[in-house]
Amino acid sequence: MTVTLRQMKNMLLGGAASVIAARDELTDIDSRFGDADHGITMEKIMKALGKAVDDSGEECTIRGLLNTISMAVMTINGGSAVPLWTTLFDGLAEGAPDRADMSEEEFRAMFRSGYETLFEISKAKKGDKTMMDALEPAVDALGATTGCLADMMKATARAAEAGAGETVNFAARFGRAKNYGERSIGTPDAGAMSMKYFIQGLSEGLDRDQ
Repeated sequence: MTVTLRQMKNMLLGGAASVIAARDELTDIDSRFGDADHGITMEKIMKALGKAVDDSGEECTIRGLLNTISMAVMTINGGSAVPLWTTLFDGLAEGAPDRADMSEEEFRAMFRSGYETLFEISKAKKGDKTMMDALEPAVDALGATTGCLADMMKATARAAEAGAGETVNFAARFGRAKNYGERSIGTPDAGAMSMKYFIQGLSEGLDRDQ
């Protein structure tokens, strides 16, 4: 299986569209224990991503595309999500090949690199009620699933959805929400939900090639 630059662009645009569509839901969740700006910030991040993809030429590489996205996100004036997503795209770029296509193993390695780079900075792990609750199981599922790209991404999206859903059972340990402790139980984490929608959108973006 080979993943092409065109497929990668379509996946990223699908991820951006999915998160932007969930802006109001993300803002509502964040208003309960945060600054009520998460949905707005995520919309800015995803619009910057979309513009970077749209402006990229046919001659760019997958690594170059992800580096361009990282730089575009880094310039956004927003909340804590900005440096976290910048770091994620930095990690994805570091793990991506400097070519316009990649193998199945390189695709898996790219996402593993994104996760590991973000973990090094955030130190958050599954169960801490953060975006990692969706990202960690998604990356694990991607590594364990075989088949065509569509099947792999559907399994990854299901894992992200399940991980984000589980955050309703956790007390927040990071960010402003940690000040609420046990009172945050019963509400999902906005960052985990953003990651869920992004990964679901990556999967849905493959339909652009159909």
